[in-house]
Amino acid sequence: MATLCKPTVSVPEHIITMEETLDLARTLHADHPQLPLALRLIGNTGVLTRHIVQPIGETLEHPGFEQRNKLYVAEAKARVPAVVRDALENAQLTPAEVDVIIYVSCTGFMMPSLTAWLINNMGFPSDTRQIPIAQLGCAAGGAAINRAHDFCTAYPESNALIVACEFCSLCYQPMDLGIGSLLSNGLFGDGVAAAVVRGRGGEGVELQRNGSYLIPKTEDWIAYDVRATGFHFLLDKRVPATMEPLAPALKQLAGDHGWDACDLDFYIVHAGGPRILDDLSKFLRVPPEAFRFSRATLTEYGNIASAVVLDALRRLFEEGGAEHQAKGLLAGFGPGITAEMALGCWTCEGEDRVPIAVEAAV
Repeated sequence: MATLCKPTVSVPEHIITMEETLDLARTLHADHPQLPLALRLIGNTGVLTRHIVQPIGETLEHPGFEQRNKLYVAEAKARVPAVVRDALENAQLTPAEVDVIIYVSCTGFMMPSLTAWLINNMGFPSDTRQIPIAQLGCAAGGAAINRAHDFCTAYPESNALIVACEFCSLCYQPMDLGIGSLLSNGLFGDGVAAAVVRGRGGEGVELQRNGSYLIPKTEDWIAYDVRATGFHFLLDKRVPATMEPLAPALKQLAGDHGWDACDLDFYIVHAGGPRILDDLSKFLRVPPEAFRFSRATLTEYGNIASAVVLDALRRLFEEGGAEHQAKGLLAGFGPGITAEMALGCWTCEGEDRVPIAVEAAV
Protein backbone atom coordinates (compact mmCIF):
# COMPACT_ATOMS: atom_id res chain seq x y z
CA MET A 1 0.00 0.00 0.00
CA ALA A 2 2.13 2.84 -1.34
CA THR A 3 1.98 6.16 0.51
CA LEU A 4 2.85 9.53 -0.99
CA CYS A 5 4.62 11.42 1.80
CA LYS A 6 5.00 15.14 2.38
CA PRO A 7 6.73 16.94 -0.51
CA THR A 8 9.40 19.58 -0.20
CA VAL A 9 9.26 22.55 -2.57
CA SER A 10 11.81 25.28 -3.23
CA VAL A 11 11.50 28.37 -5.42
CA PRO A 12 14.33 30.69 -6.54
CA GLU A 13 15.12 33.94 -4.79
CA HIS A 14 14.40 36.35 -7.66
CA ILE A 15 10.78 37.57 -7.62
CA ILE A 16 8.68 39.33 -10.20
CA THR A 17 5.22 40.66 -9.34
CA MET A 18 2.18 40.91 -11.57
CA GLU A 19 2.51 44.70 -11.67
CA GLU A 20 6.12 44.41 -12.81
CA THR A 21 5.06 41.90 -15.45
CA LEU A 22 2.34 44.22 -16.74
CA ASP A 23 4.75 47.17 -16.80
CA LEU A 24 7.27 45.12 -18.78
CA ALA A 25 4.60 44.11 -21.28
CA ARG A 26 3.60 47.75 -21.75
CA THR A 27 7.26 48.74 -22.25
CA LEU A 28 8.44 45.86 -24.43
CA HIS A 29 5.30 45.57 -26.56
CA ALA A 30 3.97 49.12 -26.65
CA ASP A 31 3.11 48.83 -30.36
CA HIS A 32 1.58 45.35 -30.18
CA PRO A 33 -1.91 45.50 -31.74
CA GLN A 34 -3.30 43.11 -29.11
CA LEU A 35 -1.54 44.57 -26.09
CA PRO A 36 -4.79 45.45 -24.24
CA LEU A 37 -5.97 41.83 -24.62
CA ALA A 38 -2.62 40.48 -23.41
CA LEU A 39 -2.67 42.77 -20.38
CA ARG A 40 -6.20 41.68 -19.53
CA LEU A 41 -5.35 37.99 -19.85
CA ILE A 42 -2.26 38.33 -17.66
CA GLY A 43 -4.24 40.26 -15.07
CA ASN A 44 -6.91 37.56 -15.02
CA THR A 45 -4.40 34.80 -14.17
CA GLY A 46 -4.38 35.83 -10.51
CA VAL A 47 -0.61 35.23 -10.43
CA LEU A 48 0.60 37.86 -7.99
CA THR A 49 4.23 36.73 -7.71
CA ARG A 50 6.59 34.39 -9.52
CA HIS A 51 10.09 33.21 -8.66
CA ILE A 52 12.79 32.95 -11.33
CA VAL A 53 16.39 31.67 -11.35
CA GLN A 54 17.89 34.91 -12.72
CA PRO A 55 17.16 38.59 -12.19
CA ILE A 56 14.53 39.74 -14.66
CA GLY A 57 17.05 41.75 -16.69
CA GLU A 58 19.10 38.61 -17.38
CA THR A 59 15.94 36.58 -18.00
CA LEU A 60 14.91 38.95 -20.79
CA GLU A 61 18.22 38.45 -22.57
CA HIS A 62 18.67 35.46 -24.86
CA PRO A 63 22.30 34.29 -24.95
CA GLY A 64 21.36 31.25 -27.05
CA PHE A 65 20.03 27.79 -26.33
CA GLU A 66 23.47 26.39 -25.46
CA GLN A 67 24.05 28.90 -22.67
CA ARG A 68 20.51 28.58 -21.37
CA ASN A 69 20.76 24.80 -21.18
CA LYS A 70 24.09 25.06 -19.36
CA LEU A 71 22.36 27.30 -16.83
CA TYR A 72 19.52 24.78 -16.51
CA VAL A 73 22.03 22.03 -15.68
CA ALA A 74 23.93 24.18 -13.20
CA GLU A 75 20.79 25.38 -11.43
CA ALA A 76 19.35 21.86 -11.25
CA LYS A 77 22.51 20.51 -9.63
CA ALA A 78 22.62 23.45 -7.23
CA ARG A 79 18.95 23.36 -6.14
CA VAL A 80 17.71 19.78 -6.35
CA PRO A 81 19.84 18.12 -3.61
CA ALA A 82 18.37 20.23 -0.80
CA VAL A 83 14.77 19.37 -1.67
CA VAL A 84 15.70 15.71 -2.07
CA ARG A 85 17.27 15.62 1.40
CA ASP A 86 14.21 17.25 2.95
CA ALA A 87 11.81 14.93 1.12
CA LEU A 88 13.73 11.90 2.35
CA GLU A 89 13.63 13.29 5.88
CA ASN A 90 9.87 13.82 5.58
CA ALA A 91 9.52 10.16 4.65
CA GLN A 92 12.03 9.04 7.32
CA LEU A 93 14.23 7.35 4.74
CA THR A 94 17.87 7.48 3.71
CA PRO A 95 19.20 7.47 0.13
CA ALA A 96 20.19 3.83 0.60
CA GLU A 97 16.51 2.93 1.00
CA VAL A 98 15.41 4.39 -2.34
CA ASP A 99 14.86 1.91 -5.16
CA VAL A 100 13.84 4.17 -8.05
CA ILE A 101 14.20 7.88 -8.89
CA ILE A 102 11.58 9.41 -11.16
CA TYR A 103 12.79 12.75 -12.53
CA VAL A 104 10.40 15.02 -14.43
CA SER A 105 11.25 18.23 -16.25
CA CYS A 106 10.32 19.92 -19.52
CA THR A 107 12.38 23.12 -19.35
CA GLY A 108 15.90 21.84 -20.06
CA PHE A 109 17.70 18.77 -21.32
CA MET A 110 20.34 16.46 -19.86
CA MET A 111 21.70 13.12 -21.02
CA PRO A 112 22.37 11.23 -18.90
CA SER A 113 19.46 12.46 -16.83
CA LEU A 114 19.94 14.25 -13.52
CA THR A 115 19.04 10.88 -11.98
CA ALA A 116 22.55 9.60 -12.78
CA TRP A 117 24.13 12.67 -11.17
CA LEU A 118 21.97 12.25 -8.05
CA ILE A 119 22.94 8.59 -7.71
CA ASN A 120 26.62 9.44 -8.03
CA ASN A 121 26.55 12.44 -5.69
CA MET A 122 23.93 11.80 -3.02
CA GLY A 123 24.61 8.26 -1.84
CA PHE A 124 21.88 6.39 -3.71
CA PRO A 125 22.73 2.76 -4.50
CA SER A 126 24.25 2.04 -7.90
CA ASP A 127 21.36 -0.30 -8.70
CA THR A 128 18.75 2.43 -8.19
CA ARG A 129 16.35 2.44 -11.14
CA GLN A 130 16.06 5.62 -13.20
CA ILE A 131 12.87 6.90 -14.83
CA PRO A 132 13.37 10.33 -16.47
CA ILE A 133 10.22 11.85 -18.02
CA ALA A 134 10.76 14.86 -20.27
CA GLN A 135 7.80 15.30 -22.60
CA LEU A 136 4.64 15.31 -20.50
CA GLY A 137 4.96 18.95 -19.49
CA CYS A 138 2.70 19.97 -16.63
CA ALA A 139 1.07 16.52 -16.55
CA ALA A 140 4.38 14.97 -15.54
CA GLY A 141 3.84 15.70 -11.84
CA GLY A 142 0.80 13.45 -11.87
CA ALA A 143 2.57 10.91 -14.08
CA ALA A 144 5.48 10.72 -11.64
CA ILE A 145 3.11 9.95 -8.77
CA ASN A 146 1.42 7.27 -10.86
CA ARG A 147 4.65 5.62 -12.01
CA ALA A 148 5.88 5.60 -8.40
CA HIS A 149 2.59 3.98 -7.37
CA ASP A 150 2.94 1.37 -10.12
CA PHE A 151 6.51 0.59 -9.08
CA CYS A 152 5.66 0.21 -5.42
CA THR A 153 2.67 -1.97 -6.32
CA ALA A 154 4.91 -4.27 -8.35
CA TYR A 155 7.63 -4.22 -5.66
CA PRO A 156 5.74 -3.71 -2.37
CA GLU A 157 8.83 -3.30 -0.18
CA SER A 158 10.32 -0.61 -2.41
CA ASN A 159 10.46 3.17 -2.12
CA ALA A 160 10.33 5.71 -4.95
CA LEU A 161 11.74 9.24 -5.04
CA ILE A 162 10.00 11.80 -7.24
CA VAL A 163 11.85 14.95 -8.36
CA ALA A 164 10.30 17.76 -10.41
CA CYS A 165 12.63 20.49 -11.67
CA GLU A 166 11.16 23.31 -13.76
CA PHE A 167 12.88 26.54 -14.79
CA CYS A 168 10.20 27.91 -17.10
CA SER A 169 11.88 31.33 -17.26
CA LEU A 170 14.72 29.76 -19.28
CA CYS A 171 12.20 29.15 -22.08
CA TYR A 172 11.37 32.85 -22.52
CA GLN A 173 11.57 33.78 -26.20
CA PRO A 174 11.66 37.56 -26.82
CA MET A 175 10.64 37.20 -30.46
CA ASP A 176 7.49 35.17 -29.77
CA LEU A 177 4.73 37.78 -29.86
CA GLY A 178 1.54 35.75 -30.18
CA ILE A 179 -1.13 36.18 -27.52
CA GLY A 180 -0.42 32.69 -26.15
CA SER A 181 3.25 33.56 -25.74
CA LEU A 182 2.54 36.92 -24.08
CA LEU A 183 0.14 35.21 -21.68
CA SER A 184 2.74 32.54 -20.88
CA ASN A 185 5.26 35.28 -20.07
CA GLY A 186 3.01 36.32 -17.19
CA LEU A 187 1.91 32.87 -16.08
CA PHE A 188 4.87 30.52 -15.66
CA GLY A 189 7.36 30.46 -12.80
CA ASP A 190 10.31 28.36 -11.63
CA GLY A 191 10.34 25.74 -8.89
CA VAL A 192 11.86 22.48 -7.68
CA ALA A 193 9.99 19.81 -5.74
CA ALA A 194 10.59 16.31 -4.39
CA ALA A 195 8.52 13.70 -2.61
CA VAL A 196 8.81 10.05 -1.62
CA VAL A 197 6.34 7.26 -2.24
CA ARG A 198 6.89 4.58 0.40
CA GLY A 199 5.92 1.01 -0.34
CA ARG A 200 5.30 0.42 3.35
CA GLY A 201 4.54 2.86 6.16
CA GLY A 202 4.56 6.63 6.07
CA GLU A 203 1.98 9.36 6.50
CA GLY A 204 0.18 11.04 3.64
CA VAL A 205 -1.87 9.86 0.67
CA GLU A 206 -2.23 6.09 0.48
CA LEU A 207 -2.44 5.64 -3.29
CA GLN A 208 -5.17 3.27 -4.41
CA ARG A 209 -5.83 3.68 -8.12
CA ASN A 210 -4.44 5.65 -11.04
CA GLY A 211 -5.25 6.29 -14.67
CA SER A 212 -4.56 8.39 -17.74
CA TYR A 213 -6.79 10.00 -20.32
CA LEU A 214 -5.92 11.80 -23.56
CA ILE A 215 -8.42 14.03 -25.35
CA PRO A 216 -8.35 12.85 -28.99
CA LYS A 217 -6.90 15.12 -31.66
CA THR A 218 -5.50 17.75 -29.29
CA GLU A 219 -1.80 16.92 -29.45
CA ASP A 220 -0.93 20.28 -31.02
CA TRP A 221 -2.80 22.40 -28.43
CA ILE A 222 0.16 22.46 -26.02
CA ALA A 223 3.52 21.88 -27.65
CA TYR A 224 7.12 22.89 -28.14
CA ASP A 225 8.47 24.09 -31.45
CA VAL A 226 12.15 23.19 -31.08
CA ARG A 227 14.41 25.62 -32.95
CA ALA A 228 18.02 26.76 -32.83
CA THR A 229 16.98 29.29 -30.18
CA GLY A 230 15.52 26.57 -27.95
CA PHE A 231 12.03 25.59 -26.88
CA HIS A 232 9.24 27.79 -28.23
CA PHE A 233 6.06 27.20 -26.25
CA LEU A 234 2.84 26.88 -28.23
CA LEU A 235 -0.46 27.37 -26.39
CA ASP A 236 -3.77 27.06 -28.21
CA LYS A 237 -6.60 29.33 -27.13
CA ARG A 238 -8.83 26.25 -26.68
CA VAL A 239 -6.73 24.85 -23.82
CA PRO A 240 -8.56 26.66 -20.97
CA ALA A 241 -11.79 24.89 -21.94
CA THR A 242 -10.38 21.36 -21.65
CA MET A 243 -11.83 20.60 -18.24
CA GLU A 244 -15.26 19.94 -19.74
CA PRO A 245 -14.02 16.80 -21.60
CA LEU A 246 -11.58 15.85 -18.82
CA ALA A 247 -14.04 16.03 -15.91
CA PRO A 248 -15.86 12.87 -17.12
CA ALA A 249 -12.53 11.01 -17.10
CA LEU A 250 -12.01 12.01 -13.47
CA LYS A 251 -15.55 10.84 -12.68
CA GLN A 252 -14.98 7.55 -14.52
CA LEU A 253 -11.78 6.79 -12.59
CA ALA A 254 -13.49 7.47 -9.28
CA GLY A 255 -16.61 5.53 -10.32
CA ASP A 256 -14.55 2.49 -11.27
CA HIS A 257 -13.21 2.58 -7.73
CA GLY A 258 -16.65 2.91 -6.15
CA TRP A 259 -16.15 6.60 -5.32
CA ASP A 260 -17.97 9.74 -6.39
CA ALA A 261 -15.55 12.33 -7.80
CA CYS A 262 -18.06 15.03 -6.87
CA ASP A 263 -17.98 14.07 -3.20
CA LEU A 264 -14.39 13.65 -2.04
CA ASP A 265 -12.61 15.13 0.95
CA PHE A 266 -9.65 16.76 -0.80
CA TYR A 267 -8.56 17.68 -4.34
CA ILE A 268 -4.95 18.22 -5.43
CA VAL A 269 -4.84 19.27 -9.08
CA HIS A 270 -2.59 21.07 -11.52
CA ALA A 271 -3.38 24.78 -11.70
CA GLY A 272 -2.64 25.73 -15.28
CA GLY A 273 -4.70 28.87 -14.83
CA PRO A 274 -7.79 30.10 -12.99
CA ARG A 275 -10.17 28.89 -15.74
CA ILE A 276 -8.99 25.30 -15.12
CA LEU A 277 -9.94 25.49 -11.46
CA ASP A 278 -13.19 27.35 -12.08
CA ASP A 279 -14.32 24.79 -14.65
CA LEU A 280 -13.38 21.84 -12.46
CA SER A 281 -15.49 23.34 -9.71
CA LYS A 282 -18.35 23.66 -12.18
CA PHE A 283 -18.15 20.27 -13.88
CA LEU A 284 -17.39 18.28 -10.73
CA ARG A 285 -20.01 20.26 -8.81
CA VAL A 286 -17.69 20.98 -5.89
CA PRO A 287 -17.18 24.33 -4.14
CA PRO A 288 -14.30 26.54 -5.34
CA GLU A 289 -12.72 26.17 -1.89
CA ALA A 290 -11.99 22.53 -2.77
CA PHE A 291 -9.13 23.77 -4.99
CA ARG A 292 -7.69 26.29 -2.54
CA PHE A 293 -4.27 24.61 -2.41
CA SER A 294 -3.85 24.67 -6.18
CA ARG A 295 -5.08 28.25 -6.35
CA ALA A 296 -2.59 29.31 -3.66
CA THR A 297 0.26 27.82 -5.69
CA LEU A 298 -0.92 29.70 -8.79
CA THR A 299 -1.23 32.97 -6.87
CA GLU A 300 2.15 32.81 -5.10
CA TYR A 301 4.34 30.94 -7.59
CA GLY A 302 2.52 30.97 -10.93
CA ASN A 303 2.32 27.84 -13.04
CA ILE A 304 5.45 25.89 -12.05
CA ALA A 305 4.60 23.09 -14.47
CA SER A 306 5.13 19.56 -13.14
CA ALA A 307 5.88 20.84 -9.63
CA VAL A 308 2.39 22.34 -9.11
CA VAL A 309 0.76 19.12 -7.90
CA LEU A 310 3.50 18.50 -5.36
CA ASP A 311 3.32 22.06 -4.07
CA ALA A 312 -0.47 21.90 -3.71
CA LEU A 313 -0.06 18.66 -1.75
CA ARG A 314 2.57 20.30 0.45
CA ARG A 315 0.03 22.96 1.34
CA LEU A 316 -2.48 20.31 2.40
CA PHE A 317 0.14 18.79 4.69
CA GLU A 318 0.98 22.18 6.16
CA GLU A 319 -2.68 22.89 6.83
CA GLY A 320 -2.68 19.81 9.05
CA GLY A 321 -3.52 17.15 6.51
CA ALA A 322 -6.86 15.37 6.41
CA GLU A 323 -8.72 12.95 8.64
CA HIS A 324 -7.58 9.35 8.58
CA GLN A 325 -9.09 7.56 5.55
CA ALA A 326 -10.33 10.82 3.99
CA LYS A 327 -10.73 10.28 0.24
CA GLY A 328 -8.94 12.42 -2.31
CA LEU A 329 -8.13 13.00 -5.96
CA LEU A 330 -4.79 14.09 -7.48
CA ALA A 331 -4.45 15.11 -11.12
CA GLY A 332 -1.98 16.70 -13.50
CA PHE A 333 -2.92 18.11 -16.91
CA GLY A 334 -0.61 18.76 -19.82
CA PRO A 335 0.34 18.18 -23.44
CA GLY A 336 -1.67 15.61 -25.29
CA ILE A 337 -4.06 16.96 -23.96
CA THR A 338 -3.36 14.47 -21.18
CA ALA A 339 -4.69 13.94 -17.68
CA GLU A 340 -2.70 11.86 -15.18
CA MET A 341 -5.05 11.00 -12.31
CA ALA A 342 -4.79 9.23 -8.96
CA LEU A 343 -7.08 8.34 -6.09
CA GLY A 344 -5.96 7.90 -2.50
CA CYS A 345 -6.94 7.91 1.15
CA TRP A 346 -5.22 9.99 3.79
CA THR A 347 -3.34 7.79 6.22
CA CYS A 348 -1.86 8.84 9.55
CA GLU A 349 1.28 7.22 10.89
CA GLY A 350 0.40 4.45 13.31
CA GLU A 351 -3.26 4.18 12.27
CA ASP A 352 -4.64 0.86 11.06
CA ARG A 353 -4.64 0.60 7.27
CA VAL A 354 -7.53 -0.72 5.24
CA PRO A 355 -6.50 -3.64 2.98
CA ILE A 356 -6.72 -2.83 -0.72
CA ALA A 357 -7.31 -5.34 -3.50
CA VAL A 358 -4.37 -5.59 -5.90
CA GLU A 359 -6.57 -4.95 -8.93
CA ALA A 360 -7.58 -1.55 -7.54
CA ALA A 361 -4.04 -0.23 -7.94
CA VAL A 362 -3.84 -0.36 -11.74
